[in-house]
Amino acid sequence: MSMDIKITAVRQTVYKDLMDKYENPISHACSIKEGDVFISNNGNRPDNLCESAWESMEKFVTDLANGKGNFYDGWMKNPKSAMISCNDGFRPVSFYIEVIE
Repeated sequence: MSMDIKITAVRQTVYKDLMDKYENPISHACSIKEGDVFISNNGNRPDNLCESAWESMEKFVTDLANGKGNFYDGWMKNPKSAMISCNDGFRPVSFYIEVIE
């Protein structure tokens, strides 16, 4: 039986100095805001969650959805959760991922 997983954007950091030094100007990089919540059903990517963020968290979400957890032998206080950041080096978003009980 697969469980639903709640994915909450808890923090976004912006490295303006790195953006100024390395990034070409872009008009729309990320629409995720702190507090946004996404629900993964059966370990699938929520429709409105960006592909880049999903690539960073997919294994954790699918493992949790399939009853696994306790990553890295007690890394998280809640063994049915994980804290994962997307792979955007200029404006990473940290996501708290947890089983919906």
